[in-house]
Amino acid sequence: MGDVINLRMARKARSRRAAEQTAQANRARHGRTKAEMAAEKAEAARLRRHLDGTERETD
Repeated sequence: MGDVINLRMARKARSRRAAEQTAQANRARHGRTKAEMAAEKAEAARLRRHLDGTERETD
């Protein structure tokens, strides 16, 4: 037979783990310097220009 668990405590623990994962993702996304954000934005713009330049012309 399995162990007895408190469902309320298990639900809260699962909620805390999900919140911690979200917080970790936000720290990775927003915890960057201004130069890092500018470099990422410039790289995205460069890739977008490259992709737009390689599109086929259709009538």
